[in-house]
Amino acid sequence: MPGLDSFLLLSVAVFFGAFVSGLAGFAFSAVAGAILLHVLQPLEAVPLMMACSIGVQATNLWALRNSIRWKESAVLILGGILGVPLALWLLHNADARAFQRGFGLMIAAYSGYMLFKPGLGRLQEMSRSRTAMVGFGGGVIGGLTAMPGALPTIWCEMHGLQKADQRGLVQPFIAVMQVSSLAMMLARHELSSKVLVDLAMSIPALLAGTALGILAFRRIKDAVFRKIILGILLLSGLLLVV
Repeated sequence: MPGLDSFLLLSVAVFFGAFVSGLAGFAFSAVAGAILLHVLQPLEAVPLMMACSIGVQATNLWALRNSIRWKESAVLILGGILGVPLALWLLHNADARAFQRGFGLMIAAYSGYMLFKPGLGRLQEMSRSRTAMVGFGGGVIGGLTAMPGALPTIWCEMHGLQKADQRGLVQPFIAVMQVSSLAMMLARHELSSKVLVDLAMSIPALLAGTALGILAFRRIKDAVFRKIILGILLLSGLLLVV
């Protein structure tokens, strides 16, 4: 990715992806990918987004460490790990693009509806079995769309969790899913040295975007946070469709 123009595009993509992820806890790949997938080959863009996302998630985990709900998140994580092998099988044996578009339409329709129907009742019970199923679905979806946090975020939103509780539950799940996916790529020797160069170039934008996103998260109210989450879900869904 040589040249000043390419470097600026890389920095802009990573900065905005990191800012949104620092603010909402997810959607780095949806935001950054809207630019990176047009200037990099998928085999370079996807692992780069995973590596950057891991950096954002690590920072989020540290900054929000007092709110992290490790015990509850472990149920999501277990389900997600079980879903990854199915995602890999689907990736090689099914039409992944059709799945991405279908999932994109689903979350866009859900978030768009909820933005205009904010008075609907909330689910009260968050049972372990259902949470594990949501984690499983997140693992499958993450392997096919690079957005493992979308489904658990919707699950938390349906239960009306406050912003700190939502981030505390979903953040560890996303981090583990991204680390697992990147580790599989490393094990298969699918990571090029070019990714490491682009990652090093991305660090300043990554740190700046993440810090500003976390700062914004701490300042906004829960009602505003919910609208932001639904808006990001809507945008993410539409980006998967186009």
